[in-house]
Order: sequence, then structure tokens, then C-alpha cells
Amino acid sequence: MLEMTGPGDTRKQSLAGLLAIACLASLAAAAQTPTPPIRLDPVNPHYFLFRGKTIALVTSGEHYGAVINRAFDYHRYLATLAADGLNETRIFGGSYVEVPGQSFGILRNDLAPAPGDFIAPWARSATPGYAGGGNKFDLNRWNPEYFRRLHDFLDEASRLGIVVEISLFSSQYGEAQWSLSPFNALNNVNGTELSDWKKVNTLDNGSILHYQEAYVRKLVHETVAFDNVIYEIQNEPWSDRPVPAGVINPYLPPPARDQFPNTVDVADQQSLNWQLTVAGWILDAQRSRPTSHLIAECYANFRTPTQKILQEVQIVNFHYAWPEAVTWNYGLDKAIAYDETGFLGPEDAAYRRQAWNFMMSGGSAFDALDYSFSPGHEDGTDTAPNGPGGGSPALRRQLGILSEFLHGLPLEHMRPDAQTFVWASPAVARALSWPGHVWAAYLDGRGPAVTSFSLPAGHYAIRWISVVDGAVVAHEQLSSPGGNASVVSPAFEDGIALRLERTGP
Repeated sequence: MLEMTGPGDTRKQSLAGLLAIACLASLAAAAQTPTPPIRLDPVNPHYFLFRGKTIALVTSGEHYGAVINRAFDYHRYLATLAADGLNETRIFGGSYVEVPGQSFGILRNDLAPAPGDFIAPWARSATPGYAGGGNKFDLNRWNPEYFRRLHDFLDEASRLGIVVEISLFSSQYGEAQWSLSPFNALNNVNGTELSDWKKVNTLDNGSILHYQEAYVRKLVHETVAFDNVIYEIQNEPWSDRPVPAGVINPYLPPPARDQFPNTVDVADQQSLNWQLTVAGWILDAQRSRPTSHLIAECYANFRTPTQKILQEVQIVNFHYAWPEAVTWNYGLDKAIAYDETGFLGPEDAAYRRQAWNFMMSGGSAFDALDYSFSPGHEDGTDTAPNGPGGGSPALRRQLGILSEFLHGLPLEHMRPDAQTFVWASPAVARALSWPGHVWAAYLDGRGPAVTSFSLPAGHYAIRWISVVDGAVVAHEQLSSPGGNASVVSPAFEDGIALRLERTGP
């Protein structure tokens, strides 16, 4: 039997058709709209908003050569990070390379490819004579192999939810590294004469500036579609162009008082002028995008109150950082990152303690430099002596515990809290809280520790958590009439974490 339709039914069908077309058009437009890149969380700019979630960044990564070193299996490496619960890695873009077996005492160095394994952004010329082996570079031509590898690396990291900080430039540190630089006139066919390698990252670098600009614009063009990318202007700019900003221990007698590792250095004005120019290139190269990628400035080692932070910068990176790097600069309302560890030897506990102290002070990111990653050991099992720092499978699992702990908190609401935890003898407490709802703390030192809280009246649940294996060591219930209340922690070595949550009035 045929169904009869009246005028009203026809109008309904027409309306339904129009709605269907509109829905399909909306879906098509959404498919063409790029995913917003990782950015500072608008509710709490001390953390990041990534794919709809507020996150902190925690990792222990290789020595930055994953893309430029042909011998390095980055698929295996990224899978290892993901399996350990880590969500960031850092790579160098290819403008800087190190000397195999020599630079900084690193014996098996991802950032120092063996002859024939250095894949730079620039194509090789037909002229032999590159100091690292093979032909010289032609800075006017790009290397398709490099960009295929870079795209594949970012694709795989994106699939695994790993954020990639691309450090575009680095200090040279000395003649040994400069002798391998593609910008060195001896290593290219483009005549990039430079009288002093300490000027390479300044505006007074001759024709190198032209090639630096082209390189930055090319890398941004090739990576801007990825939502998991952050751009760092330069690694450790203070190393080539230092200005003293203070010392850690003023009671040391000279000359030790005024030498690394006791000095705090920042970059000089010539460096800052050049960094500002690079930041402008980064922004200009993505002006057609609806949202710009984050830009990081590597500001200082250890700790210092910041001055002259570039307006274009949203992330302030410190190396070998103290918790004060966060607390002294928290008012910037920018992300404060511990961007590189090192120089404390191979023991895991030192870096685990650094991570918890920094992140529980309100830090945004912790990036350990992990020397257990090397070519042939992309699963991070190279635990033989290999450089001035540490790294191991155990450390990565422990940093994964920190990441899990942080992401179990409502990070968009969490702020440093120096009032609630009034005493933690004989430990030192660093705490975050969403007042009235949830508190979290790390007790650094040894325990049991007597921990005193200043809490509103109410009922609370406490969980003590091992920072070594993630186990919940103890549960407690606490009823407070308001004011100070004390509990005794379980026994611990080298730190313990706690989560305190209000369960009722």
C-alpha cells in the first residue's frame, strides 16, 4: 500500500533534509578545522590544555638527537616513553650537533651521530669536506630525508599523546662543536664567514642570519599542522653569552664561588635581541593559523627572578632547576619548566626528588635528560656510565608515578599552598591545593614525619603514596573541628606523597 503524504509532511521532510545537509556541512567544516595546538590552560596558565584536558608535562628523554641521528630508532624510543606513562620529549632541530665520544664526556651520545649518520635539514652538496664526514652542506637546499623523518617522528609522538619541544638553536659551547656546525663556513658551500662563533646566535652574524631565518620558517611550515609541538628558541643561550645573575652559595670563597656549578647566568642583550627576532619569525610563519604554537625561552640555570622575559614567550625554561625557579616566578602566569637535569651522577633518587620538589612547587613541566637512551638502546636500558647525568627504566617508571599522581588532581584548580601544611618535621613539605576540596603534598626527606595541617572544619580522607612504586602505603580518616590537626606519616626514605580530600562537612 502506498502511503499518502500531505503538505505538512512534505515540509517536515524538506526541513529534515536541510538539517541533514547542515549537519554534514558542519562535520566537513570541523574536519577541515585544525586541532588547536597545546597551549596554556586559560583557567590555570601554569598548566597546559591539550586535546581538551588540563595536563602537566613529565618525561625522561633522550639527548635530543632522535631525528638527526640516522642510527637512532625513534619508534622504539617513543613507545618506551608511552609505556612508562610519560608525555613529552625534546629534540634539537638540526642547527647544532656534537662530537662523538667527546662533547661533555658523553660516550654514547644521540646528539653526536657517527660519520654518515647526521641527517641535517640541509641537503649535501657535491663538494667533499664536511668535518663530520661526507660532503659539505648547501644551505640553499633542503634535505627531503630529514623532513620525512621529522614528520614521521611527530606523527608517532602525536599518536602516543607525546608533546614534542623542538629546540631550534643552541649555544656552541666551544670550538669543538662549532667545527661541526653546518653554519661554519668550512662545512658549507655558501660562504658564511663569521669572525667569532660566540656571535652565531646574535644579529651580528653576517649572512648566517639569512639562513637562520629560512631554517626557522621552514621548520615551522613543516610542523605547524601538528598540535603536539612547542618551539623553543635556543638551548642555553647564556652558555655562549653569559651575564652573571647571582650565585647559589655566596659563602664559597673565590674562585669556586664565581664558577659553574655555583653561578647563575642569563643571556646578554645581544642574545636577547636575536631571540626576539627569532620569536618574530616563528609567529610570522604561522600567521595564517587560527592559534599560534607555544614559544619557550630557555632563561637561566638553577634559579633566579626573571627579567626581560620576551613578550612572545609563554614557557620559561630553567636547567638544573631549584624549586625557587617556580616560586620566585609564579606571578608571571606563564608555564615554568624544568627543561633539563644533569650533573648529579647516575642515582635515580636525586632526579626523582628534583621532579617531585619542582612539580609540587607549581612547576609546569619536568624533563629529565636520560642517558640510558643511546643508539641501539632506544628502550632506555643503557645504564653503563655515559655522561654527567642519570636515567634508567626505574627512574622513568617513578616519574610515571609522579605524572599519574598529578593527573589524578583537578589541575585546572590547583595552586601552590604554603599555608595548609604548616609543619612536616623532619621533612620539608611542598604542596598544591584546591582550597576546600583537595590537597596534595610531597614530603622530602626521611620519615616518619609529624605533619601538621591547618584545615577548615570537616571530614577528610588521607592517602599516603610511595614515590618509588606508586603503592598506597596507608589510608587514614581525619576529622577536624577547624584549625591545626596533626598526623604521623608512615616510614619513608627520600620522600613520600600524600593526597588529602574533603569527604564531608
